[in-house]
Amino acid sequence: MSPRSKIAYVDGRRLKRAVLAACDHGQQIKAELNRINVFPVADGDTGTNLSLTLDAVASGLAGSRETRVDHVAAAVARSALLGARGNCGMMLSQFLLGFASELEGRVRASLDDIASALVAGARSLDGAVEDPVEGTILTVVRDSATKAVAEGDGDGAGDFAEAMARVLETARESLARTPDLLPVLAEAGVVDAGAMGFVQMLEGVVHLIEEGDHEAAGQGLVAEDVVSNLSRPDWSPIGGVSHPFTHGTRRYCTEILVEGPNLPSEKIVRAALSEGTEELLVIRSEEILKVHLHTDEPQSAIDYCATLGTVTAHKAEDMLAQFEAARRAGEDAVRRPVGILVDSGSDLPEAVVRAHGIHVVPLLLIEDGKTLRDGIDVTAEEFHARLEDGRTLPSTSQPPPGDFIAAFERASGDAEVVIAVLVAAALSGIYRSAENAASMVPDLDIRLVDSEAASLLVGLLALKAAELAEAGLPADDIVAEVRRIRRQSGILFTVRNLDRLIASGRVSQFAGWFGGILDLKPVLGVGPDGRIKAYGKARGSSRARRLLMETVAAEIPDDVHKVRFGVVHVAAPETAQRVCEELRQRHGDAEILVSPITPTISTHLGPGAWGIAYMVED
Repeated sequence: MSPRSKIAYVDGRRLKRAVLAACDHGQQIKAELNRINVFPVADGDTGTNLSLTLDAVASGLAGSRETRVDHVAAAVARSALLGARGNCGMMLSQFLLGFASELEGRVRASLDDIASALVAGARSLDGAVEDPVEGTILTVVRDSATKAVAEGDGDGAGDFAEAMARVLETARESLARTPDLLPVLAEAGVVDAGAMGFVQMLEGVVHLIEEGDHEAAGQGLVAEDVVSNLSRPDWSPIGGVSHPFTHGTRRYCTEILVEGPNLPSEKIVRAALSEGTEELLVIRSEEILKVHLHTDEPQSAIDYCATLGTVTAHKAEDMLAQFEAARRAGEDAVRRPVGILVDSGSDLPEAVVRAHGIHVVPLLLIEDGKTLRDGIDVTAEEFHARLEDGRTLPSTSQPPPGDFIAAFERASGDAEVVIAVLVAAALSGIYRSAENAASMVPDLDIRLVDSEAASLLVGLLALKAAELAEAGLPADDIVAEVRRIRRQSGILFTVRNLDRLIASGRVSQFAGWFGGILDLKPVLGVGPDGRIKAYGKARGSSRARRLLMETVAAEIPDDVHKVRFGVVHVAAPETAQRVCEELRQRHGDAEILVSPITPTISTHLGPGAWGIAYMVED
């Protein structure tokens, strides 16, 4: 171990490094946290939920060059809130919001400042939980914050290196006491999974301080002297639990993300949702509201939240099905029965991807010999800006089999069966690449679904698959239902002009010239066979919008009870908003997802293009 150097303050750069180290270290014990997760429900998903939350935090910090400690703390808290999954993710995000609030206005922070922020975070968490239970992450966070205050010297000159090592020692001791405070943990012979995840995050910070490189962090478990019995391979804590609900009785773990300018306070929302629910957590930050609850009627909670603002994402997982899957795992890694994977051509909004833990394989762009990953190295909005100003565009490429193999392996770490819903084989080589990859990993259970669709219709079908998986349906039934729904669903789109379609070879030069003279706008779609189909043309943008809207309405039977929409666009958010308003006027409170079109597709459509996907579920 290298000698410690004194650390007198934390600025934005240092806080970023510390948070990334915590995220990296916390994700390393995902499988172990799932295995020991018996409270409040023995559903074996604490590790997965914490990992997904930390991934959202790390992604939110990617590329940040912020130097102010308060700005980095605020960005971390916001990313955690948007990406929070499960009880542990929600509690962590509440803690981080309190932590960030205390640092507001500070360019850099002393040990005393950070200690005060830790205490504020602990108080924020304590105040947010309606039915606090000791022996959980609540206890360990509070004990750690108290120790941090004790380590300060009151004049802001304390040493982070010494203090954080002692805070970690206190956190380990607090973790070891969790079975003494919570009988269900003692009965199962485990410590609290969420608390263990928090301690592992502190381990990452201390490792960074001592070794200087969070990427070199080891794979060991926290406090091995305290929880050494957890490594016994012949023992399944969840398998020894007689009933899934060790605290409470409600069946569906429900999470709802709401965005809007006039959201009510947490107190009002808690009062509205408290009856008949358990594990209720409500967090509001500016124009974002996140709700977590256990309930037997998830749709009622979703419907209520829809009255508050725009429901950006929601999910409801059957915890009884999760418990049964965890019990079946026995001594093996605890995984959910079915996981969902898509390619980034599905245009699923990030909030939806994170809410359901959907795996995404990025499409590729090639520029000057450099490969850019869609959604990671370049966003749709960045690419749309390049389309608008006429700059030279990179070429597009499908993911090679190696990318799919890596994605299949990651997804199979979370799920026993992986269902991949992919862009139509008739439109792209993506499906063929996935087929080749699946043949190279015969030990993995991969089910490929040719969506015979494009853009957000693929995304809507994948979302439906994720919801069916969360409801406990087996893989074969999910695949069959997705294919049934596809036969009665569709997607239509139009373009501002034909320039990009001509450049991509989709429309002849003569047809483009003639259409330009007459200001003709084609209305195109993807037919049931996955191929592009012409639905008509109109002169001018207003008439094209009317034709597309009327065509979509005509495609949806009058007696349909449940239909969902997706609105996509290329650098045309105002048009997308207008289309959403018209859809609501025609179809009432139907759910609508809105997303910019991925670069791979938008390069062929050009700025101003937009479309509507509709998914009929009856």
